[in-house]
Amino acid sequence: MDTANQLASAGTFQVLKLPLGFIRVLEWLFAIFAFATCGGYSGQLRVSVDCMERASSNLSIGIDFAYPFRLHQVSFEAPMCEGTRRELVFLIGDYSSSAEFFVTIAVFAFLYSLMATVVYVFFKNKYHENNRGPLIDFVVTVVFSFMWLVSSSAWAKALSDVKVATDPDEVQLLISACKVLTNRCGSVHGSHWSGLNTSVAFGFLNFVLWAGNIWFVFKETGWHKGARLAGGASEKQAGTFNQQPYNQGSFDQSGSHDIQGNLSQPSEYSQVGGPTSYSNQM
Repeated sequence: MDTANQLASAGTFQVLKLPLGFIRVLEWLFAIFAFATCGGYSGQLRVSVDCMERASSNLSIGIDFAYPFRLHQVSFEAPMCEGTRRELVFLIGDYSSSAEFFVTIAVFAFLYSLMATVVYVFFKNKYHENNRGPLIDFVVTVVFSFMWLVSSSAWAKALSDVKVATDPDEVQLLISACKVLTNRCGSVHGSHWSGLNTSVAFGFLNFVLWAGNIWFVFKETGWHKGARLAGGASEKQAGTFNQQPYNQGSFDQSGSHDIQGNLSQPSEYSQVGGPTSYSNQM
């Protein structure tokens, strides 16, 4: 408890109320949802094969598949409608690269956002030291934004292909007995895709969060602060230059005013000379 209290007193949790820290918390939460809904998925579909010989029929063939969706390794047994003979049927397609890429990005994004949150709270001074922390944070945020967009788009395309490959109507075309007109094949039920659809939604939502956080991370860098200082200095210099004509004009006006005032005032010589000339006339 003492160690926890010391960490709590040393940390600046006020940063979590700012957009920079608050969005980081949302990033690692939504990253958990992204890789959990994709990496923890497992689905099942069922098809039926009704042969002319009822003894050979199988009205409920279960086919299970899961992450990472290497469907070409998923197999099931289906009746051939020739006595007791059965065949081993494999699904078509390998979509593991897109699924694993999506989950990998989600895991690394979770780890980085969690680490960044800890740095914001407990090592804020070292984060701003020499401006290296904000610059690294900015570059990593830009990279993860791009990777979230790429991985989410790739996974969305792969998911649509997985839905087609595991469609019961498509799976029936792989069974030899279903190609015989005298046999009847059908679908019992398909897979539920709500979990995987949610993973795609969380992927694009993570892209929005990381792309939106680029601006707030950029404000912490020296590039933004240097641009603000340069802009303030140029505005101050321009304001000083614009004030110079006004000062010169006021100086000229005051100077001309003083000269005119001195010329308009009567001199002592004219005031004294006037009465002297008058006494001489008398």
